[in-house]
Amino acid sequence: MHARARNYVSESEVCKLESVPLDFGDYHPLKPITVTESKTKKMTRKGSTSSTSSSSSSSMMDPLSSVLDGTDPLSLFAAAADPVTTAPPTDGARRKRDKDESSAVGSDFEPWSSKRGEILARYTTTEKLSIVSGKATTTGSAVSEKVRTRLEELDDLEEGSQKELLNLTQQDYMNRIEELNQSLKDAWSSDQKVKALKIVIQCSKLLSDTTVIQFYPSKFVLITDILDTFGKLVYERILSMCVDNRVSLPDNFSPESVNDTAKETCLNWFFKIASIRELIPRFYVEAAILKCNKFLSKTGISECLPRLTSMIRGIGDPLVAVYARAYLCRVGMEVAPQLKESLNKNFFDFLLTFKQIHGDTVQNQLVVQCVEIPLYLTLYSPAIDWILQCIAYHAPDCCDDALLLNSVMSAFRAEFIAARSMDFIAMIKECDESGFPKHLLFRSLGLNLALADPPENDRLQILNEAWKVITKLKNPQDYINCAEVWVEYTCRHFTKREVNTVLADVIKHMTPDRAFEDAYPQEKFLPFLDMFQKESVRVEVCKCIMESFINALTLEDEKRMLAALINGFIKMVSFGRDFEQQLSFYVEARSMFCNLEPVLVQLIHSVNQLAMETRRVMKGNHSRKTAAFVRACVAFCFITIPSLSSIFTCLNLYLHSGQVALANQCLSQADAFFKAAVSLVPEVPKMISVDGKMRPSDAFLLEFLCNFFSTLLVVPDHPEQGVLFLVRGLLNVIQDYTWEDNSDDKIRIYTNVLHLLSAMTQETFIYHVDKVDSNDTLYGGDSKFLAEINKLSETVVSQILDHLKTLGKEETLKRQSQLAHYFFNTIVAHGDLRNNRLNQLSVNLWNLAQKHGFADTKTMVKTLEYIKRRSKQPDMSHFTDLALRLPLQSRT
Repeated sequence: MHARARNYVSESEVCKLESVPLDFGDYHPLKPITVTESKTKKMTRKGSTSSTSSSSSSSMMDPLSSVLDGTDPLSLFAAAADPVTTAPPTDGARRKRDKDESSAVGSDFEPWSSKRGEILARYTTTEKLSIVSGKATTTGSAVSEKVRTRLEELDDLEEGSQKELLNLTQQDYMNRIEELNQSLKDAWSSDQKVKALKIVIQCSKLLSDTTVIQFYPSKFVLITDILDTFGKLVYERILSMCVDNRVSLPDNFSPESVNDTAKETCLNWFFKIASIRELIPRFYVEAAILKCNKFLSKTGISECLPRLTSMIRGIGDPLVAVYARAYLCRVGMEVAPQLKESLNKNFFDFLLTFKQIHGDTVQNQLVVQCVEIPLYLTLYSPAIDWILQCIAYHAPDCCDDALLLNSVMSAFRAEFIAARSMDFIAMIKECDESGFPKHLLFRSLGLNLALADPPENDRLQILNEAWKVITKLKNPQDYINCAEVWVEYTCRHFTKREVNTVLADVIKHMTPDRAFEDAYPQEKFLPFLDMFQKESVRVEVCKCIMESFINALTLEDEKRMLAALINGFIKMVSFGRDFEQQLSFYVEARSMFCNLEPVLVQLIHSVNQLAMETRRVMKGNHSRKTAAFVRACVAFCFITIPSLSSIFTCLNLYLHSGQVALANQCLSQADAFFKAAVSLVPEVPKMISVDGKMRPSDAFLLEFLCNFFSTLLVVPDHPEQGVLFLVRGLLNVIQDYTWEDNSDDKIRIYTNVLHLLSAMTQETFIYHVDKVDSNDTLYGGDSKFLAEINKLSETVVSQILDHLKTLGKEETLKRQSQLAHYFFNTIVAHGDLRNNRLNQLSVNLWNLAQKHGFADTKTMVKTLEYIKRRSKQPDMSHFTDLALRLPLQSRT
């Protein structure tokens, strides 16, 4: 076979996409499309003779009785409304507005959403719960019926027209709350605004119920989610009414820019909420739509906050009251974080009423529910923490009560607490033992010290003071809650001796009665390992842990799972620039995990990566020391690969490792890898397991060999092994391999060998390995070298032609057609068709592909068009004659 000479640079230039200058002007593909209407359509409302007549009287009518002209805000214009006027703001405008409003506080303010999950997980119950469910109301079609019955419906809700669902589990209760939330959205979307308000009132009333007191913080979270949804729906609805000529309000709009209809609707919502007779639902529902005051007055929010703060004083239960204060702080921070005076007043009101917890009402309630004071006080923490966080935000930098002290440690920055650790310890020691549990105070302190370091001279004393309290705890759950925090502190700041002392104490407390089983959810194994900061200590710890369970591996699934975990750990271990220590770690890991094949594979990849990282650091110019090191890495891989059971894993790793060796100028080692791969090919089984199913291996072997050929192009010949010794060896193996009778993969492989041999005849190869001389440099186009390539090519071509002859039977004619066309394309792409024999062979293959009508006509047409285009290129005029000799035959 005569290969054509290639100029890869010029071919690359020809194949580049043509650059076309573009004049964008005002156009840009990402620019939004603006549509301008030339006409506007006015629609008269139902029941009115004209839009003018209906609007002229609306200002004089009671908004609740003006339903006939469609302006009732709670029924949301039951009659048809002007689509331009009621068009909601665009999604982009809404997202921008939401972003601007959420940025009222900075990113350094921890949002409520980050606390929500922790509260739900911490405050749970196994006791049965109850919930009231409002009866379904029939919505009449006549609008006037809605007006007449609206107040009666709301009164019905407060008068007890509900049924009570009893004996609900915590999950059933949460599901019911979620159903109410969905019912709210459904009612709103179907224009049943009265029903939506009823649902919100019903949910708000649940916050006055403390019959299962330990669940109250979680109940608060669930109910306020519904309140937040309601508040957002009302605000967005009123905002959508402010759209004028498809233009929504600016982000920082003033009340003057709000139209009368929107203001009237907004006022109606506040009037309706004011008619709720019970204090708690009236407070929560008004707080939920506090933001809507922006539509009415510039000072509306600043006037409402003090009034709502004063309303909370009417709530008799201190736990219910403190969460009401927390909710007010929440909505206050969202809409007016600058109004700190109301937030401070909220907290001072709490301090003044805190003594209520020692009153008879609360004490009797705790006795009935069998709840101890220490547990009861912990229920206040989320609310007080939130209030203090709001107060402390951007405030200048004080407490003899344990509960307040705990909240201070939770609200203020960790650096502030850590710098005054000994002061806080002194205050904790002075706290009353019968009140808020001291161990929780030390836990809060420990959480801060996990984020910020205390003064170095105080660290040991801090640990001693904390552990004196922790080690005396009798309840295993209380103990582990505290100990898990302080173990991290110990590992960060002390030696192995102190860590062992603490761990021994943990074992002592958690072993009796298998108490450790209750602490499984708190187990954080990998973060615990991360606490060992010194690399040498961490490696020793990991070795001990791995040795403890490696012999227990039995089931294959278990092995795969553990191997994946170990591999993740191995990839995380880094010794920085100490590459020798890194290699030593991999060697030790190999000895420990020799029965876990996925781990061995990962170790081989990691060592190859280490060798390439060394090459990168040395910029390819190895010193004597680094050259010896990369050879050690190569030896690691060469020794490890044979221990693997998967044939294709071994083949691919031999190839990959050989490429790494070649890149690091380890030529003899690269040859060893490639020889090993060649010798392993005959052992490839006919069927292999793929995802639990047996599949023929031919396709996988074809893919591997094509990759192998691409590498062999740049592998230099060994001076003692003869010309192309690796290619010859691989061809012999392919020839002797037993292929499936109905497979043509052997011929496809031979065709790819021709691609390789054609590339080898070029004066300069298409790619090289840096600092490695390939055969184009070694032989320099020597005639004897090219003659050897031609001999090999002729042998391969004859093998292909012999195979094509065997496909002359009727049942294999289609395969013959496909292979003939495939071989034709190879000759056109890589052969020198100025050679008469090769030119005639291509014509014969073209005719053979079409001979029995199995050729795809469209493909043949495209191929011929390609040849005609090639004939127009420089030095390709012989393609013109070829195209004339290639007829297109129909299937008939």
